[in-house]
Amino acid sequence: MKVKTMMVAVAMALCFSIALSSCSTKMHAVNRLEKFSKELRDNSQYYTVDEWKKAGEEFLDIRKEIKKHELDYTAEQKKKIGVLEGKCAGYMAKGVKNGIVDKVKGFGNELNGILQGILNAITDFTDD
Repeated sequence: MKVKTMMVAVAMALCFSIALSSCSTKMHAVNRLEKFSKELRDNSQYYTVDEWKKAGEEFLDIRKEIKKHELDYTAEQKKKIGVLEGKCAGYMAKGVKNGIVDKVKGFGNELNGILQGILNAITDFTDD
């Protein structure tokens, strides 16, 4: 009987641990997005072309992480994600508007593609 009780306790502890881990991981993605949004807000006006490219890649990486957990987010968390993504897209659009694209023609098309992908991702996200 003691063995069964111990096995049940271990199984419950394992389930609890997995649940906490999943919650931590999904919130890590949101926290990353929030930090990234603040970074863009505070520093993007000084970005070089290479920094914009890195920022676009980071945003897409964060989006992939969020997408993995999209079914786990509450309505309030989804709203927060949408707001943060909108802010990021706005800062990136402002960077394009401020002429970063004109500095390197070849990268301009890539940055425009990244921005279009971001706007599509936001549209797809809000349609759900």
